[in-house]
Amino acid sequence: QVQLVESGGGSVQAGGSLRLSCAASEYTYSMYCMGWFRQTPGKEREWVAVIDPNDRTAYANSVKGRFTISKDNAKNTLYLRMNSLKPEDTAMYYCAARGDEHCSTVASLFNYWGQGTQVTVSS
Repeated sequence: QVQLVESGGGSVQAGGSLRLSCAASEYTYSMYCMGWFRQTPGKEREWVAVIDPNDRTAYANSVKGRFTISKDNAKNTLYLRMNSLKPEDTAMYYCAARGDEHCSTVASLFNYWGQGTQVTVSS
């Protein structure tokens, strides 16, 4: 059972930056598709960014050019660097792992989830 633990959330003003981290209990990042998702109350969980074992990445249009997903296989840690934050980026952010090297942007296809870290952006 893979366990994922996010950290790095917090409150920032619009235009600010944060870096989220996700530590895994097992050696997963070189084999699995990893992703960041976010969710606000009353809305479905939406994908933000994904990265595959070959470091190919994909971003939702809403964050493209502002967010960067990366991973450090040696540290078993996934990152999400968020720049130029906007109030609409406010959400609970979740790290997820899919037990497959092929990436997806569909939340239901990811097998393992962290507990989430809150990001709040004020105007």
